[in-house]
Amino acid sequence: FLILYGEFCVLTVMMASWSKYAIHQTFHAIIFHILVCLAFSSHIKTMFTDPGAVPKGNATDEYIQRLQFTRKSVIYKCAKCSSVKPERAHHCSVCGRCVRRMDHHCPWVNNCVGEGNQKYFVLFTMYIALLSTHAIYWAVWQFVLCVNGDWQNCSLFEPPVTAILLVFLIFEAILFAIFTLIMFSTQLSSICNDQTCIESMKNEQYNSGPDGWKNLQMIFGGPFSLRWFNPFAAPHLSKLAFEYSV
Repeated sequence: FLILYGEFCVLTVMMASWSKYAIHQTFHAIIFHILVCLAFSSHIKTMFTDPGAVPKGNATDEYIQRLQFTRKSVIYKCAKCSSVKPERAHHCSVCGRCVRRMDHHCPWVNNCVGEGNQKYFVLFTMYIALLSTHAIYWAVWQFVLCVNGDWQNCSLFEPPVTAILLVFLIFEAILFAIFTLIMFSTQLSSICNDQTCIESMKNEQYNSGPDGWKNLQMIFGGPFSLRWFNPFAAPHLSKLAFEYSV
């Protein structure tokens, strides 16, 4: 809704003053649409990327024995979906499946956030926060422009309608910015501490060894680079992920 409403305000309010402030408005229109594309792409990737689901019903006696022989360790079975349950996997009651390193089920994307798509979810919250912050600045700038110009030639609508549109955009953007910044910081803290949201609520702690920076590299796919911010660059999966995929 933020994106659609923001696009409406850009086309009907902000760009109405383009002829007088062409450089400023063009620059911010480009920034706005770049952030829109990145946020939308991250949302789609989070929604449709496998979060690390373990196949249902794969916990046959033969398969469990083979894994025990291969890994030389205890193999756990989920009583709810009859699947082999890897370490740190949790069963999602909404999806009805176990997900490796599951963080939480997100209604925003109608999918679990787990090992396979946490990077995209972090990018989604980051780009929405940046988009909201940019919208706040641009809307305030436009509002000041309209006030200083006695509401002349600053919108396609009458002054009362323009004021309502801008005030609502500012209010909406502030709410989204606060919420997504909290989500973004929570996700980064979770990754750096190597503790998912579910593990935090259950007071479960895993000492996996790598420090916070190494954990970030594992989630975002290698050493720090522009790849981290690319919603189309795949993250790394755990070494044992393939064992539970067949």
